[in-house]
Amino acid sequence: MMEGTVLRVLVLIVIFAAVLLLVEALLGAVLRSRGESQAINQRLTMIGRGVSRADTMNRLRRQDGLVIHRLPTLLQGPGRRLERMLMAAGIVAPTAQLLLGIMLAPLLLLGLMILLAWSAGFAMGFGRLVLLTAIAVALGLAIPLLFLQAKAARRRKKMQEQFPVALDVFVRGLRAGHPVAAALDLLTVEMPDPIGSQFGVVVDEVTYGADLRDALADLAERWDLDDMRMFVVSLSVQQETGGNLAEILENLSKVIRERTALFLKVRALSSEGRMTAIMLTVLPVLAFTALFLLNPAFYLDVAADPFFVPGFVALIVVYCIGVFTIRRMVDLKV
Repeated sequence: MMEGTVLRVLVLIVIFAAVLLLVEALLGAVLRSRGESQAINQRLTMIGRGVSRADTMNRLRRQDGLVIHRLPTLLQGPGRRLERMLMAAGIVAPTAQLLLGIMLAPLLLLGLMILLAWSAGFAMGFGRLVLLTAIAVALGLAIPLLFLQAKAARRRKKMQEQFPVALDVFVRGLRAGHPVAAALDLLTVEMPDPIGSQFGVVVDEVTYGADLRDALADLAERWDLDDMRMFVVSLSVQQETGGNLAEILENLSKVIRERTALFLKVRALSSEGRMTAIMLTVLPVLAFTALFLLNPAFYLDVAADPFFVPGFVALIVVYCIGVFTIRRMVDLKV
């Protein structure tokens, strides 16, 4: 009896030790992978996976333009804006696949909702078809685009926050005796995304024969950042007239930080108005979505009325006008 108890205790101790070691190994692996992902940017990750530098450069800057040029003339402008948004959002998937998904998602959702409406016993009239089409476009097209736009805005904001730090690293590299190209290359391995990958694109463009000022100017135009434009102007003026580039860029870093502080102060003072604008924009959509999910027959019955289509179109137009007006009211320029 005593031997059985001792054996049972030993087995429990061994199981506890094995579980403890397994948990420790899993936590160590997770922490190591997280540390590696924080220490490396997207460009170096792609190169480490075997992607060539030229292909990595084209994917990150998304300026091959082959798919966009094949679109009709009226769609080329929105296509370029989509490319710029995808670049800012850090999406490296091919444009053709993304456009195919954007076009197919609303159609698939519309077909699924039509089948569900038929199975529920609703005859498919013109008004109900318009209603379901609007919902399919909102779910399959508008919401994904809004998500990508929000991600692009978040990365652009992070780019603005990282730029003064990148200038400090660049200045330290210059004062340590590195040439401009080597100091830029230092940013590609020391800075995380998005600025580390974007300066890596600049270094790759210079490696393949582009002028440094042109590559930096293209970077500023892709991200539409005034701070980068000032950096390009400072670099151009220094190369033409001479001077202490490290001191110039150090002063530029101070100006950018003071400008950022003023911008944050303005955002804090206007936070109430911006939050009100967000609530007024989102609440009608949330109310419509919640009521449709809880009681879809309410809207489907109303959609059979002959006055539904003009009223629904007028409602969407008034909503868009309201969103545009509110956005202009809270869009403060600093």
